[in-house]
Amino acid sequence: MRINLEKAGPEIRRVNLGERSYDVVIGRGILGRAGEYLPLQRKVLVVTDSGVPKAYAEAAAACCREPVICVIGQGEENKNLASFEMLLRAMLTHGFTRKDCVVAVGGGICGDLAGFAAASYMRGVDFYNIPTTVLSQVDSSIGGKTAINLDGIKNAVGAFYQPKKVLIDIDVLKTLDRRQISAGLAEALKMSVTFDEELFRIFEDFAPEEEGIEENLERIIARSLAIKARVVEQDEKEQGLRKVLNFGHTIGHGIESQCLDGSLYHGECVAIGMLPMCSPAVRERLLPVLEKLHLPTGCVMDPDKVAEAVRHDKKSEDGKVTIVETDRIGTYRLESVSYEVLREKVAMVVRPR
Repeated sequence: MRINLEKAGPEIRRVNLGERSYDVVIGRGILGRAGEYLPLQRKVLVVTDSGVPKAYAEAAAACCREPVICVIGQGEENKNLASFEMLLRAMLTHGFTRKDCVVAVGGGICGDLAGFAAASYMRGVDFYNIPTTVLSQVDSSIGGKTAINLDGIKNAVGAFYQPKKVLIDIDVLKTLDRRQISAGLAEALKMSVTFDEELFRIFEDFAPEEEGIEENLERIIARSLAIKARVVEQDEKEQGLRKVLNFGHTIGHGIESQCLDGSLYHGECVAIGMLPMCSPAVRERLLPVLEKLHLPTGCVMDPDKVAEAVRHDKKSEDGKVTIVETDRIGTYRLESVSYEVLREKVAMVVRPR
């Protein structure tokens, strides 16, 4: 899969959150020059996972004065208390102080875990994020959501903890396969459906056997980040507008909780979870896009277990669940629905074995 992303110099976007504001640097080849953008002349815990090319963490570590590389296992099942404890113990063993920092080099799981460890160690040390997947570059790398899973419930324990800076190196995406790219693009597609019809048309208009998405990848990433930054600036801790970013995630998280073996990627679960939240008119436009991206539109598992997992999700309150629906591309509405209604929506995309 060829990615054509020629560009002169990095682009810098600002996430404006008062004293917690930070820059997002978007460019090519900037991973190997991380020391030019990040203050790494101190002890640095470089957190990566076993699925990320070793060269990426090593490139970041080469920019640090005293790097300590920690490798967690690949997959959602490793975003747990044991991995969290491992990172904390590594910092304690190597004598990290509050003046030192944590750098995540990996996807969303790596960033969530490393960010939560940074938020917790000695009540908080600096955290920098270098996302290496499409999914983490378009979405999870900014916004400050850090978490681990507990007892099968996704992101049950965590904190809002903003990074000090984010480096997005488009070049690292060249090592991803088609499925990983498509799964990551599901998060950008999610934002287009609820916030940006023009972005949705980028997905809608490309020919499935051509390189339309690859050629527009940098544009998709930059536009998605702009949406995410704007939402976070208005609602940092998900009291209102930021809840819209959960579009597709309510049922998606329920599905994901039932396949921690990695049979479905996070973005694939989100893709499935979007469909029951769309009006027939939106679904008619969305289905062909999901098919072009080779994303699933349904799955086979126990619908009751999926619905039950959603009931335990943090968005469940007073016997009802807040969901994000859309009647027209580029729009959204929040609805509080009963468990029975939610179960009906789950049944639209989750078929029993």
